[in-house]
Amino acid sequence: MNYYTLLDEIKQYVTAFFQTHANDKLIYHNLGHTENVVNAAIEIANHYRLSDLDYFVVVTAAWFHDIGYYTDPTRHEEKGAEEAAAFLKRQGIDETTIQTVANCIRATKLPQNPTTLLEKIVADADLFHLGTSRFTDTNKAMRKEFIELHNIDISKEEWRIKTIRLLESHHYHTDYAQLLLNDAKAKHLEKLKEKLVEKNPELKNQVAPIQTPGIKPKLKPLISDDDGISKAKQKNRPERGIETMFRITSGNHQRLSDMADSKAHIMISVNSIIISVLLSVLLKNLEQFPQYTVPAMLLLAVSLVTIVFAILATRPNIPKGTFTQTDINEKQVNLLFFGNFFKMSMEDYTSGMLQMMDDRDFLYRSLIKDVYSQGVVLGTKYQRLRISYNVFMYGLIVSVIAFSIAAILTT
Repeated sequence: MNYYTLLDEIKQYVTAFFQTHANDKLIYHNLGHTENVVNAAIEIANHYRLSDLDYFVVVTAAWFHDIGYYTDPTRHEEKGAEEAAAFLKRQGIDETTIQTVANCIRATKLPQNPTTLLEKIVADADLFHLGTSRFTDTNKAMRKEFIELHNIDISKEEWRIKTIRLLESHHYHTDYAQLLLNDAKAKHLEKLKEKLVEKNPELKNQVAPIQTPGIKPKLKPLISDDDGISKAKQKNRPERGIETMFRITSGNHQRLSDMADSKAHIMISVNSIIISVLLSVLLKNLEQFPQYTVPAMLLLAVSLVTIVFAILATRPNIPKGTFTQTDINEKQVNLLFFGNFFKMSMEDYTSGMLQMMDDRDFLYRSLIKDVYSQGVVLGTKYQRLRISYNVFMYGLIVSVIAFSIAAILTT
């Protein structure tokens, strides 16, 4: 089954549904919000490199997760799951996949309690905005929608308190969302508390400093924080923004490397077929068609050079695999790359890793070296791959022209 084609049909179906069921009261839970959730789900799903089926489940759940608002706002998750199930059944999707999509939609219900990775991705995508620059605008839209739907003129202060409690009780479930969004979410929470105290000085004694990594402590939560992490550990932990940078950069490098390997595999496969055909068919018959000798040899050379550079692009280059205590003491070795330690004993490697983890400067230097080394290898790989593609493209053009000229001259 072509899941990507089906996702296009789902997009068209949901978009048409929102357009034909327009409701002026739904200021926030509209097509724009759904599209934002879909984009967030795709971003998180791409990070975890899901299979085609899992990717389909996540994106489908994101498209249908709030469609139930137009029939029953109080049970919109369940209604959305039912709507998704009905659509997927009409498309011939198996019951197991339908149930998985429905569970992902139900996982967005507050308080969120997802259990599987797919449910966690959809749950985090639904509240992705809490840790983004869109938070303020979406929060205002949610207040306006609440007033319209419930016909209750809730004050800004009351809504601010509700939002503070939501931010304090909420936590992202995937490590990707945690690293990417927690800092911004904490800043939004702190600003809300500062504004609450500014507008309501009588609450000052109820709202006191909190501890958030990377943010100067000012206000405490209105509800308890049970994350179980001591203040000392938070203080000594590397800033999450830096962790996010290294994680995303390394992940991007890995994905680019996988893409390069895939492109090189295409070049090797295609040109191997060309060489096989040339050797088995054309070259055996050159005595009958001598005019094709030069074009055939030219195409053979082009394919051979293309394969060579494609192989060079993917050929691994492994270092010696050892390090010394001097390398550790001088912080000259990157213990995060297997090529620097695969010949060392477990005891030596453990000792080196513990020394690196106890030294913040050594740790960050190693992370920097790891990202830099990945970039250098990636640059070399793509340079060779580009040569391979250029040789194949221009060589194929010249070869076809040569065959055409040879054919014309014999007629």
